[in-house]
Amino acid sequence: MVVVISNVLDAHALAALREAADALEYEDGRATAGRYARDVKANLQARKSPALDAIFGTIRKTLNANEVVTSIARPKRYARMLLSRYRGGMAYGTHVDDPVMNGNRTDLSFTLSLTDPDTYTGGELVMEDMLEDRAIRLQAGDMVLYPTSALHRVEPVTEGERVAIVGWITSWVRDPARREILHDLDVAARATHEQYGKTPAFDRLFKAKANLSRMWYDD
Repeated sequence: MVVVISNVLDAHALAALREAADALEYEDGRATAGRYARDVKANLQARKSPALDAIFGTIRKTLNANEVVTSIARPKRYARMLLSRYRGGMAYGTHVDDPVMNGNRTDLSFTLSLTDPDTYTGGELVMEDMLEDRAIRLQAGDMVLYPTSALHRVEPVTEGERVAIVGWITSWVRDPARREILHDLDVAARATHEQYGKTPAFDRLFKAKANLSRMWYDD
């Protein structure tokens, strides 16, 4: 399931993070690529620093407070985050992300845009599947969640600059079909409660979701 989530960052948070990102030092992004992805990766990534750690800490808090993110991804931990920058023809060819990062299984990947799409040309995140390629251009502050198992690429940025935070999530529920069922139950329970209140039907629905969570969550 590929999902775009709007307004993960509000205007104030977005401006603060972009200012912090612009103050960082950057290095060749190939340093963090896997053995085979290194050959198709051409971008810049922020060097490790306390300032970068502070940015990632803000992102973790923001995502954990976002009802849509937590319902779809059910984050157990964030296996890794990177702050990437593309400009001057930089791109990232077709690849699949590593299944394990820093000793953690990677279930979902995300890209959180820090730049307005009107300020750069190219740079689409393209998801590849058996039917067609799907190109995604995010508004600043929006995020796309997608399976880490998916083949994907970033098209060349021909003008301007594309800045984004990318990350990988270890979910409490490793099976994507089970995660989707729990998300559907979240949506149904929320809609039922908003329309009818805490009824016996809502209680049964919430009970089913809670008990499936008990069955499916990792220890």
